[in-house]
Amino acid sequence: MQTADRPRVSVVIPVYNDPEGIRDTLSALTAQTYPRELTEVIAVDNGSTDGTRDVIRRFTAERDVIELVVEDEVRGSYAARNAGIAASSGDILAFVDADMYMDEDWLSRAVEVTEDASYVGCDVELVIDGPRTLAAEFDSETAFPIERYIRQQHYAPTCCLLVQRAVFEDVGDFDARLVSGGDSEFGVRVAEAGYRQAFAADATLYHPVRDSFASLLKKELRVGRGLCQRQEFYPTRFGRPGLPPRPSGVKSPDHADGRSLSTAKRLLFSLLSVTMTGVRALGYYREYVRYIRGHTR
Repeated sequence: MQTADRPRVSVVIPVYNDPEGIRDTLSALTAQTYPRELTEVIAVDNGSTDGTRDVIRRFTAERDVIELVVEDEVRGSYAARNAGIAASSGDILAFVDADMYMDEDWLSRAVEVTEDASYVGCDVELVIDGPRTLAAEFDSETAFPIERYIRQQHYAPTCCLLVQRAVFEDVGDFDARLVSGGDSEFGVRVAEAGYRQAFAADATLYHPVRDSFASLLKKELRVGRGLCQRQEFYPTRFGRPGLPPRPSGVKSPDHADGRSLSTAKRLLFSLLSVTMTGVRALGYYREYVRYIRGHTR
């Protein structure tokens, strides 16, 4: 595709208190082979209280393709992404998370797929970049099956998503009320509107694993809350609050590198998986109690 025929792309990155992560992501994005004049990178600081905003400002001073947007009024990644959308000018909106990185041709490969689809999810590989803790190993054993997410559940996570601007103009932005699950709610909304969804198998992003159980537990609590909120706000689409959705069964152990787990570690990871499911249920029912109280006043 000639440069004149390529769309302008806005890459939106929400970030909160992650100076090292946003540094890695901005460094990787500014090394992309996609035409510089057709690219803008929008880092949306969502109320950071550390040096994150200063890191972004240093990048903006050195590279004119990077812009800092501040979303301090509404805390949440979907509110931050919506602020990025509002500030963007691209024909294609690409969304990645702070702390992710990618090969130099990632954006070029991903944009190619948007020629035939309005909504595109990219490949994601989980990597252990730091200490090989038990939590890191456990997290790395779970695959990130984006293609099956798109095919079976009609969504891709917002850490690896490209969407044509016309889609947002038609169906609206992300639902900023949701603490989690806004990616699936938006993806289902897009599918119901009749837009074609596709998987960019050759456009890979690298996502560092969570290397502490505290971070894993925090994530599962948030996901559980989001499951209940989706039902609260969209009961006809996701069912009414009261009973959390069954696990989809989409995620699976990832042994693509040929490793095999010992029996002891396999048993340990199975127990941890059950524990994490219980933590997610705890998050769900905490949110459900809030929902019940709000409807009985």
